[in-house]
Amino acid sequence: MNRLFMNLKRIETKAAPEAIGPYSQAIVHDNIVYTSGQIGLEPKSGEFAGDTIGTQTRQIMENLEAVLQAAGSGLSQVIKCSIYLKSMDDFPVVNQLYGEYFKDHLPARETVAVKTLPKNALVEISCIAAVAR
Repeated sequence: MNRLFMNLKRIETKAAPEAIGPYSQAIVHDNIVYTSGQIGLEPKSGEFAGDTIGTQTRQIMENLEAVLQAAGSGLSQVIKCSIYLKSMDDFPVVNQLYGEYFKDHLPARETVAVKTLPKNALVEISCIAAVAR
C-alpha cells in the first residue's frame, strides 16, 4: 500500500450530518484535518435547519465544530476556510455569523459565489485545521 494512504484517518461523527455521497465528513493526515463541505443540515433529521442564510450558516458552523472535535481539533485550530454562496448578496449575513465563531482567531479564507450547491443549499463551508498531537 502507498505510504501516503497508510497515514489517513477517516472521521465520522453522529454530531454532524452523514455524508450524502461517497466521501467522508473529514480526513486527518499528518496532524491536519481536511473537512468536507458542510451545508446547513441538522444531524438527526438530515433536513435543513431552516430556509434562511442565517439559520443555514449557524448550523454549518455547529456541524464543522462537531467534525473538528471528532478529529481532535476545534475552531481555534482552523487554518483556512472556503465559503461557497448561492448569492453574494448573502455575504454580509454569513460574514457576521462566521465572525461570531472566529472572534480572536482569524483563519485564512476565501468566499466565492457559485451557481448551485448540493440540495440547493444557500451556503457551504469547508475548512482545514491543525490537530492536537
